[in-house]
Amino acid sequence: MDELQDVQLTEIKPLLNDKNAARNFQDFDCQEHDIETAFGVVHVTMRGTPKGNRPVILTYHDIGLNHKSCFNAFFNFEDMQEITQHFAVCHVDAPGQQEGAPPFPSGYQYPSMDELAEMLPAVLTHLNLKSFIGIGLGAGAYVLSRCALSHPDLVEGLVLINVDPCAKGWIDWAASKFSGWTTNIVDIVLAHHFGHEELQANLDLIQTYRLHIAQDINQDNLQLFLASYNSRRDLEIERPVLGVNENTAKTLKCPALLVVGDNSPAVEAVVECNSRLDPTKTTLLKMADCGGLPQVVQPGKLTEAFKYFVQGMGYMPAASMTRLMRSRTHSSSSVGSGESVRSRSHTSNHGEGSAGTPEGIDLQDAPQTMEVSC
Repeated sequence: MDELQDVQLTEIKPLLNDKNAARNFQDFDCQEHDIETAFGVVHVTMRGTPKGNRPVILTYHDIGLNHKSCFNAFFNFEDMQEITQHFAVCHVDAPGQQEGAPPFPSGYQYPSMDELAEMLPAVLTHLNLKSFIGIGLGAGAYVLSRCALSHPDLVEGLVLINVDPCAKGWIDWAASKFSGWTTNIVDIVLAHHFGHEELQANLDLIQTYRLHIAQDINQDNLQLFLASYNSRRDLEIERPVLGVNENTAKTLKCPALLVVGDNSPAVEAVVECNSRLDPTKTTLLKMADCGGLPQVVQPGKLTEAFKYFVQGMGYMPAASMTRLMRSRTHSSSSVGSGESVRSRSHTSNHGEGSAGTPEGIDLQDAPQTMEVSC
């Protein structure tokens, strides 16, 4: 993972607006499957053909979304084709969240977050897939993390957007109860995705997702998915410390790229997750001028970061990297959830294509933070 370090990106390509929102929610050249698991049926959409022994890219969406509204804008982005030509993509919809999903029968017991994670090995077995690189948003990031902790042999890498490793606290519970008295589920979900500033400033984006959540997602099914996420357990991960607990600490074993927009309501949760992961395998990407859906609002930046991540895993040649100004970050070995990402890092830029480490910096001894600024 020495190749995975700081990236300075300057290009901004907002993708979603009224004119192309419908197209960006569309699937192209896909095969749909309804797969039986021990915890119920899960809807899966395969895009492309698996490439030999390579992992697939497996996505899992957040509450109020499905794979189309969460990830198609990103995967339909032109520069992503350079990546998807090397990988098949497997989009997983949480039960009852796919487009056109029927309501569950009365008394249906929705799977817990742990059970949603346990569905994924059955999906891989049914599709004859050996492993995956996961991309998850919010609740989906939690599900993929839980799967990686239980089945580390199946997960080669994770891109976790807006991940929260903590159980829902009493303050969150009280806030949701209060919100339930004063707002409907659409407003609750929007507040989960977007911060106050984005709700006020990016009206076109908010209206697109307000209509999608209200009209395209079965509201009763959404309520069940939301309740499951709000009942999640703490991931119970801890940072391994050399000479203390490196052999006993429970944490992700695979490379992880944590992503959050600097205006996202999930910033503190993501920084907290970073503080619990192995710093030699984890990179934190904080995207400037971006809110709760970086894969939609800044697809160009996230595509570049994802290329870099996959290249660091040895799956893409360096020649395919474009528009990157690479740099290294050396940060304190203790990262608290309340600290600012910018205040912890000291970044020095290098020329495009440079992959060398600056002299005098031992990156194995410190967390590595990747930031994007506009």
